Amino acid sequence: MSVLSGKKIVLGISGGIAAYKTAFLVRSLVKAGAEVRVVMTDSAKDFVTPLTLSTLSKNPVLSSFYNDDEKEAEWNNHVELGLWADLMLVAPATANTLSKMATGNSDNFLVAVYLSAKCPVYFAPAMDLDMYRHPSTLDSFEKLKQFGNIMIPAESGELASGLVGQGRMAEPEHIVSFIEADIERKLPLRGKKILVTAGPTYEAIDPVRFIGNHSSGKMGYDIAKAAASLGAQVILVSGPTHLTLEKAGIELIRVTSAKDMYDVCHEHFSNVDVAIAAAAVADYRPKFPADQKIKKDASEFVIELEKTKDILASLGEIKQHQFLIGFALETENEIENAEKKIRKKNLDLIVLNSLRDQGAGFGHQTNKVTFIDKNFNREDHDLKTKEAVALDIIQKVIVHYA
Repeated sequence: MSVLSGKKIVLGISGGIAAYKTAFLVRSLVKAGAEVRVVMTDSAKDFVTPLTLSTLSKNPVLSSFYNDDEKEAEWNNHVELGLWADLMLVAPATANTLSKMATGNSDNFLVAVYLSAKCPVYFAPAMDLDMYRHPSTLDSFEKLKQFGNIMIPAESGELASGLVGQGRMAEPEHIVSFIEADIERKLPLRGKKILVTAGPTYEAIDPVRFIGNHSSGKMGYDIAKAAASLGAQVILVSGPTHLTLEKAGIELIRVTSAKDMYDVCHEHFSNVDVAIAAAAVADYRPKFPADQKIKKDASEFVIELEKTKDILASLGEIKQHQFLIGFALETENEIENAEKKIRKKNLDLIVLNSLRDQGAGFGHQTNKVTFIDKNFNREDHDLKTKEAVALDIIQKVIVHYA
């Protein structure tokens, strides 16, 4: 899965012959999983139609500050569009448009969106070779790079003039690959391996029945996705859950019992930088699980239980360089119990939540947590979505390695 998946991209198209390639560019970006909104200059419409691009992007194409339909006059908000984008790409970027971007000459909708953008901006120049090498163009390149914009260099080949040299807009597939590589290179967790546990464990009573809990696994899955989206290689060890996951950078290993999870975690722990134990592992299991289904003949039924191995404590005993994060779900004496777990299990950070907090714990889309580090510094958070909590947790990992 591409790092562009889920990204919101504004594609600015200026008026050069290379604009005909933008149909393929839009298709490639959408195929990578991005949401694309196209902004065109009026002259760009001479080379590719808005209808083509709106069909491919599945969004209306904008080229002016308002539409000219008298019945449905509507203001197109350049500021809103600039703030909406996760990244902006100007391709083709003609010498004229580059000059306006560099000098702030906002006489069209595309440049107004560019000046409003708070996101990374990429530009792919396209022009004849003498224009490409002209001092004024080179000055535009340098100014834009000084602004923090990223240049996708033009390629060499036959140009529209018939001359051969540098000035051709990079091919659509090369543009997409350039942006993907640039994003990946800058991801803060690139090169880090993270082990995440998620979901419940099921401890067999017989081949049909088990002891389990109400964990959905969502918190652990969201942590895994957040870590992978920021460049980490993730091993997600998941107990039984209905959740599915298809994301680059995540190896999903499904297990059933606490013993299964223990074995997989110990198999991988020595090779990871971070371990985040978000699973709700059973504390006890039936001591003598039956080989056959137990018949309901007796009026009473007693199950003898034995303790499962404490996965988190066992990892704390052998940790060397790993940053180890645990979870605590409490109903009373929350802070005191969480601090005991930090000491007992040799944790670097614990994520505490209480079943007394409305919207926290199992079965919710939200969570309310308190972070406590190994020095017992506390950081309370308000009720948030589990996705937002996951990002907060991963931010702690980023800070640790900063």
